[in-house]
Amino acid sequence: ATVQVHPTDTHPTLTSVYHLSRKYTPTKVPLLQAVMVGSVVCLLFRSGGGEGSLDRLLPSVSTGLSPRKRTTSQCKSEPPLLRTSKRTIYTAGRPPWYNEHGTQSKEAFVIGLCGGSASGKTTVARKIIEALDVPWVVLLSMDSFYKVLSAEEQTLAASNDYNFDHPDAFDFDLLTHTLRKLKQGKSVKIPVYDFTTHGRQKEWKTVYGASVIIFEGIMAFTDKKLLQLLDMKIFVDTDSDIRLVRRLRRDITDRGRDIEGVIKQYNKFVKPAFEQYIEPTMRLADIVVPRGGGNMVAIDLIVQHVHSQLEEVREVTPLASAHQAQPLPQTLSVLESTPQVRGMHTIIRNKETSRDEFIFYSKRLMRLLIERALSFLPSQVHIVQTPQGEDYEGKTFHGKRITGVSILRAGETMEPALRAVCKDVRIGKILIQTNQDTGEPELHYLRLPKDISEDHVILMDCTVSTGAAAMMAVRVLLDHDVQEDKILLVSLLMAEMGVHSVAYAFPQVKIITTAVDKKVNDLFHIIPGIGNFGDRYFGTDAPPDWSDEEMDEPSY
Repeated sequence: ATVQVHPTDTHPTLTSVYHLSRKYTPTKVPLLQAVMVGSVVCLLFRSGGGEGSLDRLLPSVSTGLSPRKRTTSQCKSEPPLLRTSKRTIYTAGRPPWYNEHGTQSKEAFVIGLCGGSASGKTTVARKIIEALDVPWVVLLSMDSFYKVLSAEEQTLAASNDYNFDHPDAFDFDLLTHTLRKLKQGKSVKIPVYDFTTHGRQKEWKTVYGASVIIFEGIMAFTDKKLLQLLDMKIFVDTDSDIRLVRRLRRDITDRGRDIEGVIKQYNKFVKPAFEQYIEPTMRLADIVVPRGGGNMVAIDLIVQHVHSQLEEVREVTPLASAHQAQPLPQTLSVLESTPQVRGMHTIIRNKETSRDEFIFYSKRLMRLLIERALSFLPSQVHIVQTPQGEDYEGKTFHGKRITGVSILRAGETMEPALRAVCKDVRIGKILIQTNQDTGEPELHYLRLPKDISEDHVILMDCTVSTGAAAMMAVRVLLDHDVQEDKILLVSLLMAEMGVHSVAYAFPQVKIITTAVDKKVNDLFHIIPGIGNFGDRYFGTDAPPDWSDEEMDEPSY
């Protein structure tokens, strides 16, 4: 427990401190130790004081959010989102929308939050996120970018003798590179730092760019390259005694440290670092927020400014309708309309076709489609010797790997055909759903193989009408550094609108399909079309206003 006394008071005796502490600790428990730090007295009890006694000293701030407890910089057990009373806000970002050239129309707006240790930076960040009413944001913590410690430094850290509050403790090169890529809308890998072991965990987390990125850390304003990436700089100014109380509660309760070690670290490193490195950067801030998350006037002012900087999300329709009068692009390859292919289309398009027949003939078409797609992969001459002892000049795949990525849920039905012709092929999955309010596709699930950037990727979706979901899926692959000319989009049926949209936005992506229909109606259904492929294949009922590119949640 802690008790704040007036600076003019004489140093309290153990007895007076003990009696003073009674109003903060409701149960009588043995007092083991009392330590004076500035104007704060720290009381160490055997048991019973707990976190609640520390909370009583802190100003009452209602955040409406769950309390922040963590032992790692980005806890794996917590999903990348914030749940408020009104909605869910995704804090891992998403691939941003793009213009008609397939590129991001505007870089993300980056807010830098600086302040002393335990000043309430994360609380301010979450308050801003909640008030912004933006569904996709990135919350990036500087805590994730502590340097990897040597064995000697690990020993110092274990005895609270390593200075984590010095600029040299942070990996600014990695931090700058990561923030720059996020600002450009690309995906990044974020290290997960464990505060109990003082080291990075093996697995890193994938985070996407978004319209707004909030970057918070004690040294957020100390690096010139970082400052150039910040569009707004906010300094959270909180009383030093309150910061000390919060740090004691966090380090003892959440990180398992003892009171003596925390106070030793505070006096030796934290307090001098604040005075030398952090407090002087307050002059660089555009806005200073006194009292942290409790200052709603300052937070409202910040939110108003950010709103004025953000562009409205562009609609899908203008992009999808571009170039409709033009000939079909050269990147499109349509399976030859032989009597066999035409006959199978006749069966699967017929609304009277049974589900068994629909599945059977769809699978036959998928096999032909995948075989056709493989013919566009690079090859090289390979000479083998036949059983007769003669040389045969053949061809082999010229590339590192082939990876299939299905757009859930309908695209998943094409995976067996790919596996049947490509031995040991790796499979990734993407779930994209259309937001009914904005009409914009949104990324909800992603699982891609490691090192996919080196692969040729076959992107699978059964039907493509406007092309919105396919374009976002391509954007996801590009954000994972897959080369555009190594992406092949395969689909059983496409509308001309979708073909034009994908080809114009991503001119190096090869598009392969078995048929192209000319029209898309007002509900973005392909005409004459095939119906909702996923519902017909899986035997589920279509919603009243179904769309070819609306996928359900996966069943696993």
